[in-house]
Amino acid sequence: MKKLIIPISGMHCVSCAQKIESTLKKLDGVVNANVNFATEKATVEFDENVINENEINNAIEQLGYKVIKEIDHEAKEFVDKEREKREKEIRNLKTLFILSSILSIPIFILSFPEWFKIAFPYQNIILLILATPVQFLVGYRFYKGAFFALKAKTASMDTLIAVGTSTAYFYSVLVTLTPTFGNYVYFDTSAIIITFVILGRWLEAITKGKTSEAIKKLIGLQPKTAIVIRNGKEIEIPIKEVVVGDIVVVKPGQKIPVDGIVVEGFSSVDESMITGESIPVEKKKGDTVIGGTVNKHGSFKFKATKVGRDTVLSQIIKLVEEAQGSKAPIQRLADKVSGYFVPTVILIAILSFSLWYFALGQSFIFSLSIFIAVLIIACPCALGLATPTAIMVGTGKAAENGILIKNAEALENIHKLTTIVFDKTGTLTKGKPSVTDILADKLDKKEILKYAAIAEKKSEHPLAEAIINKAKEEKLKIPDPEFFEAIPGHGILAKYDGKTILFGNRNLMKKYKIKVEELEEKISTLENEGKTVMILALNKKIIGLIAVADTLKEFSKEAVQKLHEMGKEVIMITGDNKRTANAIAKQLGIDYVLAEVLPEEKEKEIEKLQKKGKIVAMVGDGINDAPALAKADIGIAIGAGTDIALEAGQVVLIKNDLRDVVTAIDLSNYTIKKIKQNLFWAFFYNSVGIPIAAGLLYPFTGFLLNPMIAAIAMAFSSVSVVSNSLLMKRYKPKNYN
Repeated sequence: MKKLIIPISGMHCVSCAQKIESTLKKLDGVVNANVNFATEKATVEFDENVINENEINNAIEQLGYKVIKEIDHEAKEFVDKEREKREKEIRNLKTLFILSSILSIPIFILSFPEWFKIAFPYQNIILLILATPVQFLVGYRFYKGAFFALKAKTASMDTLIAVGTSTAYFYSVLVTLTPTFGNYVYFDTSAIIITFVILGRWLEAITKGKTSEAIKKLIGLQPKTAIVIRNGKEIEIPIKEVVVGDIVVVKPGQKIPVDGIVVEGFSSVDESMITGESIPVEKKKGDTVIGGTVNKHGSFKFKATKVGRDTVLSQIIKLVEEAQGSKAPIQRLADKVSGYFVPTVILIAILSFSLWYFALGQSFIFSLSIFIAVLIIACPCALGLATPTAIMVGTGKAAENGILIKNAEALENIHKLTTIVFDKTGTLTKGKPSVTDILADKLDKKEILKYAAIAEKKSEHPLAEAIINKAKEEKLKIPDPEFFEAIPGHGILAKYDGKTILFGNRNLMKKYKIKVEELEEKISTLENEGKTVMILALNKKIIGLIAVADTLKEFSKEAVQKLHEMGKEVIMITGDNKRTANAIAKQLGIDYVLAEVLPEEKEKEIEKLQKKGKIVAMVGDGINDAPALAKADIGIAIGAGTDIALEAGQVVLIKNDLRDVVTAIDLSNYTIKKIKQNLFWAFFYNSVGIPIAAGLLYPFTGFLLNPMIAAIAMAFSSVSVVSNSLLMKRYKPKNYN
């Protein structure tokens, strides 16, 4: 299976996107296709054994659209080509609008001699000469769009405009060439409609371009070149030529070109573009650096570990791009309506004409005017742009704040959450525990620490790191165990020098039938202080206790408090015993604790909560908690500065700040509010505009909508929806204490 993002040019409205999408979905081997009119991109999942990229591109181009090929989405050139393409389209529309205006102004003046007191011989011929370039040169794009829609056995916005303006134009041509057919010409109607529609498209192109600024900023962060050491010399090469293992030189003020590990030197690096933190981070030998971040003062060398599409920045760009191209469930209604929209409008226009002309006996001109007004005022584009433009700005704002939301569905659903479940170690706490107490029975404390360190030497658990670090502080030699077995959720079984070492919790002792009752009081006292207690047994006899404490993350308490203010239930899940877990939960003000939960049981605990009707988010480190993250309604992976694409969560928090969970919920609320506003106005506009254009008010008020006014209303409906989405750019996370 392969996922492909294809930039497409030539889409004029949401009907174009739907036409491409339905065509792609019918292709053998295509599993899923999503075409986004706002981003002008298709996201296609397909089986490479059945269909290839060229066949997909050909299918799109056969519909009359152009696929923009040979673009590396992760390269800075992508920004330039995207900008060039959009600016070219904006320039073309501007030129067409100016040309159309120059011709339409005299058309309008000559069409109303009673107003402007100007009359010429052969006036209708002059109007025909002026209107024809507007109709076929400026309006060519509408005929082209309508032709390809007809070819695909569908109808689009272009169909409505082409039919509406052509009706007015060709009727006027008939009157001009055959005066006995009628008295009035309507060249002004067709020309001015086209002028206003082009104006709307021009403004829409400008505003639509602004919705994707977030991803442009991200891509623009990538430097074009890197200084590497080759054959003992420093040489500057294009960033594409950097390979894993290269030694890269970074000088003061330069951007770090790719991801890597510092091998020489010392500096401070501004990582705000990734983490949102304004304070520069000190970097020394052994520290990781991220491509796109800015070196401040010192200079250093680092070994490239990830290049091209594998860098953190490239993965972020990919995630944001995929999120912006995905569809939210709320969009399905709009898509369904848009799918039937154009044929329905054409039917309403024909019925309106027939009713007024044949049934109510109105004049042909009166009925024709209604027919044109209905076709022109209808606007599926407003419906089609309502959701994706808000999603684009919402996901962009999230990325700016260090929150990566992987798809539109997640962005829509976050605000519905009722329960937030936090993993303890590494999420609520820093995940770097330290030894606080060593209680010895027969041996001295150093011997106890030595045996514990031998047992934990091959373990990767955070508690093992605390034991090893303490042993190193005491300058103890730690030999390798002769045998080692980690027992998840229990502890360690190891053998050394003919002795069996058991080091873990009560469950481990119970498993090997070792009684702990005599030490229960001491264990309980330490646990009530929020410490994790590990029991050490040698040849099945307890010889000591080691207590370890993990410090809370800086903003954990504040995040819990903010979630409570939002009305969310907060739960902590941990493998720790109940006493320790409750002590930490009390410090944080957490509602409920799920303690002594084995790693493989976390997923089941999430499922139990869901069965109670709760909408659950799981917040964890994205590695140990992967099954639980996947099971939750929304999985939130925290502190995932590297390997972002591999995270199980639908939401990735780049910073280690739990307040970003609050921001994600708040931003989801705000985005959905904007989407609902957009959809309301889009539905309201069409449901009110079409009946008025059909002459609904005429019997009561004598008001008849001029098709030119309908064109103005249609042109600005899409612009208003996009502009409302752009207001989201002012969003700022709620102030924290």
